[in-house]
Amino acid sequence: MSSRKVTKYDLVEAVYQNTKCEKRVVQDVIENLLVQLKDSLKDGNTIELRGFGTFEPRLRRGRAKARNPKTGEQLSVAPHYVAAFRAGQELKKSLWSLPVRDGFGVEEDF
Repeated sequence: MSSRKVTKYDLVEAVYQNTKCEKRVVQDVIENLLVQLKDSLKDGNTIELRGFGTFEPRLRRGRAKARNPKTGEQLSVAPHYVAAFRAGQELKKSLWSLPVRDGFGVEEDF
């Protein structure tokens, strides 16, 4: 298993290799999909992709006392929404059998 990041470029390249579509068309479709996902979340909608998972805006409560970890400055944080993802059953099942790795990429035996 590779533990590298997959970028938008990598996704475009993979779809391009697996289809007969032009690379520019694939790039436009993926970009448009991401814009639609973002706009739907900004409108407060939940996005369900069967077999993959669900994206939803989730309200995070505010705090009267919070601390900026970089400066240590005390500040207050208002309630705000964050994007949340819940994996679907098929995705959960496919990830269940991945080997467990420690912080250095070495498999552990349990």
